[in-house]
Amino acid sequence: MKKQEMVNRIITLFNKNSKETLNYKQVSAEIGATSQVNKLLVAEILNQLAADDFLTETNRGKYKLNGIGLVATGIFQRKSNGKNWFVPDGTETTPIFVAERNSAHAMNGDRVQVQLFAKRKGRDPEAEVLEILERGQHVFIGTIETSSHFAFLVTDNKLLANDIFIPKDKLKGAKSGQKVVVRVLEWPDKAKNPIGEVIDILGDAGANTTEMHAILAEYGLPYKYPESVEKAAEKISEEIPQEEIDRREDFRGTVTFTIDPKDAKDFDDALSIRKKKNGLWEIGVHIADVTHYVQAGSLIDREAGQRATSVYLVDRTIPMLPERLSNQLCSLRPDEDKLCFSVIFEMSDGGEVKNSRIVRTVIRSIRRFTYEEAQTVIETGSGDLKEEILTLDRLAKTLRKKRFVHGAINFDRYEVKFELDEQGKPMGVYFKESKDANKLVEEFMLLANKATAEFIGKTPKGKPAKTFVYRIHDLPDPEKLDNFVTFINRFGYKLKTNGTKTDVSKGINQLLDDVQGKREQNLIETIAVRSMAKAVYSTHNIGHYGLAFEYYTHFTSPIRRYPDMMVHRLLEKYLSGGRSVSSAKYEDICKHCSDMEQTAAGAERASTKYKQVEFMSERLGMVFDGVISGVTEWGLYVEINENKCEGMVPIRDLGDDYYEFDDKNYCLIGRRNKRQYRLGDPITIKVVRANLERKQLDFALPDEGKR
Repeated sequence: MKKQEMVNRIITLFNKNSKETLNYKQVSAEIGATSQVNKLLVAEILNQLAADDFLTETNRGKYKLNGIGLVATGIFQRKSNGKNWFVPDGTETTPIFVAERNSAHAMNGDRVQVQLFAKRKGRDPEAEVLEILERGQHVFIGTIETSSHFAFLVTDNKLLANDIFIPKDKLKGAKSGQKVVVRVLEWPDKAKNPIGEVIDILGDAGANTTEMHAILAEYGLPYKYPESVEKAAEKISEEIPQEEIDRREDFRGTVTFTIDPKDAKDFDDALSIRKKKNGLWEIGVHIADVTHYVQAGSLIDREAGQRATSVYLVDRTIPMLPERLSNQLCSLRPDEDKLCFSVIFEMSDGGEVKNSRIVRTVIRSIRRFTYEEAQTVIETGSGDLKEEILTLDRLAKTLRKKRFVHGAINFDRYEVKFELDEQGKPMGVYFKESKDANKLVEEFMLLANKATAEFIGKTPKGKPAKTFVYRIHDLPDPEKLDNFVTFINRFGYKLKTNGTKTDVSKGINQLLDDVQGKREQNLIETIAVRSMAKAVYSTHNIGHYGLAFEYYTHFTSPIRRYPDMMVHRLLEKYLSGGRSVSSAKYEDICKHCSDMEQTAAGAERASTKYKQVEFMSERLGMVFDGVISGVTEWGLYVEINENKCEGMVPIRDLGDDYYEFDDKNYCLIGRRNKRQYRLGDPITIKVVRANLERKQLDFALPDEGKR
């Protein structure tokens, strides 16, 4: 028996017998150390473990665990490399390592009870799973490999080191090479592999729709719409009764239009504008009245609440509401009467809001603009509704300028988009930037959201505000901000982190202006975003730091966001004199919506990553210029300049030296030649591998002669 194995066995023995006192002979017998040489080695190890504070020598030659291991509950995180973690309950907790032998076959997401092992000096803490309290959703996506008597699922993700065994009678007709969804049924104590059953067949691996559905399934998002919900939507009448129109303000005679992406079908906002006799501009922000059609607690509402958001993958939209509602009944299509919830502003020529009101309306859009068409009007000063669009553009620019004066942060980043063929194969990459037409719409949506939140949240002194759904954004975490400042110092930039909130946000804006057009622009913008808090939904208002608004909500997109539907219902209730609703109940729904928003964002990023890998798979062996976008102990992440595809140069492939990771300075340093690879450095790479299953690109440094 080797010494390290002996150490592991002794540690396991004491952890499992935490109250026992044992001498070296008893320990030797328990671990199977029979020879005199091994017994002497046991005595030496016991002495060393006592010196490490792992054991206590209670009497001469007798040892006991140093403190009985505490029992804790939390969530188990499984990793395919065998490095599993236990995350204890509570906010300020550090994950604790769980070796595979101590995992009790717990699965990712399981709620478990563990025993925390006594901590050895200089070692990270460890734990052993005592009991699985609550199973997580053990659904895995992967490719089926069949033999004559059984099959295995080779999983896509990195949460399981072992393939899943599928008995022949649990295949549900799946064939080898197909991508499927599998549910784990059990994992017997002595079995190497968990046992599962196929619950859905997605299609042939590699087919575009199959892979997009696999991404959705991996994130626990629906890829099909329930037939019962579709049928319920089909039964909703598109006729608008006259008595409903009579109850609303009629804007059908006012110039009203929509501005949306060219491929959009769900137009959930429209703008109207007219000059009033008092010289002010009356501007209407009209939002589809979804909750007129979707009753609270109905089948459609329950499905929408569960989804919480539409999901936008590279090549498709998975709508929150059935298409009958999102693309037809509620979509503010031109030349059709539509019901809206609207915020009506009266504004001066200088962009000052004199007053506003929230009302239910009926509108009729006279023109559907794409962003490109509206942008052409702004740039050329000619085209349909040019006076209206140019006026709104001028007012929007005034509103935008005021926001930045008050401390809003200007995160104006581009999106990476793909030109796809009919089969969804990426043929090219382009960057979508926000232009004046986009900013025009954005500014009036922000204004409507702010006005709505102020209408409920701003109350007379001493009078409590009614429960409402706010979109909140906390101040940046000071430690993350300090790390960000250290990082940008390497590029010669400075940022003051003391002073008022406005001082800090103005400093960030100045930095974002300074990096425009520089090679480090995308990198610094990305890390700036990461150093910020995430915006979430809550009934407890703390304001929105990034927008510099004291009150902010989401009112303007009820077709694609459930919180906006909640806001519409609360507005209707409070406008008619209703009492405040339960804060606790709404806070729970807010948390669900925030969680689903993050899940959807993860799926969207995964679909982009898949297309990037697919795009680069036809460029193997090609050499590109890039920038080091990440540095880890296992390698360098590099983002290619011309298409923003990211891959990794494994540390083992940096063959000219032995490189060590310097986490404080974001770099790898060669032990012999002292060469450094630093975050943000320019670098030339060659594409060597493209793994679609893992959505992973591997790069290498080109040969010296070709560099």
